[in-house]
Amino acid sequence: MKPKKRIQEMTFAALLTAIAILIPSIMPIKLIIPPASYTLGSHVPLFLAMFISPWVAAFVILASSLGFFMAGYPIVIVFRAFSHIIFGCLGALYLKRFPQTIENHKSSLIFNFVLGVIHALGEVIACVIFYSVTGEDFQKLFYILFVLVGFGTIVHSMIDYVIALTIFKSIRKIR
Repeated sequence: MKPKKRIQEMTFAALLTAIAILIPSIMPIKLIIPPASYTLGSHVPLFLAMFISPWVAAFVILASSLGFFMAGYPIVIVFRAFSHIIFGCLGALYLKRFPQTIENHKSSLIFNFVLGVIHALGEVIACVIFYSVTGEDFQKLFYILFVLVGFGTIVHSMIDYVIALTIFKSIRKIR
């Protein structure tokens, strides 16, 4: 990797890390119904990092998890934030191999939906693991896990992806 490109990636990683840590604390639009939480824009730094490289995505995801922890969110939500490592790294690796995906509207939409489903599965699994050690009744949690966390995550993820893609394409035009 060329030194200039490496420095640019490190700079983007630092900026996106700072934003990922701050969003859980300062974003005014958020809805928290543990284990579900919807903070508008919380995935935007992650998606932007994913468009840059897999290592930037992994670093920003870890920082985002730290941000949710420092903001005082319930630990199950911090676990959900950490579960982003799965879809974030898979998405970044896919985009590294097929960068043209985000250029075509149809392929980008399909990519967004598939990523949203993987994202939701990761978060539901994080919740199931968390609640399996707490002794909660899974029948009571079915609605929360599969509707609020599962379906809600797909919608939230897809909205944040579109926001991030719009920002990424705008910045790329300026560069």
